[in-house]
Amino acid sequence: MPQGQIKTLTDRGFGFIAGEGTDVFFHMSTLESGSQFDMLQEGQTVEYEAEPGDRGPRATVVRVIPAE
Repeated sequence: MPQGQIKTLTDRGFGFIAGEGTDVFFHMSTLESGSQFDMLQEGQTVEYEAEPGDRGPRATVVRVIPAE
């Protein structure tokens, strides 16, 4: 599963992950259960599953990687 860092978050419940070679769109509904959108921070590491979307890749599942 690819990893990336949260690049941008909005107050409308979505953001972008700096993925492998391109930015990946994600919506708060794709967060793994137990993760809250309000607790995310830019620069935080996540792993994700992605699929092609109308405007580029979009995440279908986003899992927060705990900081060590």
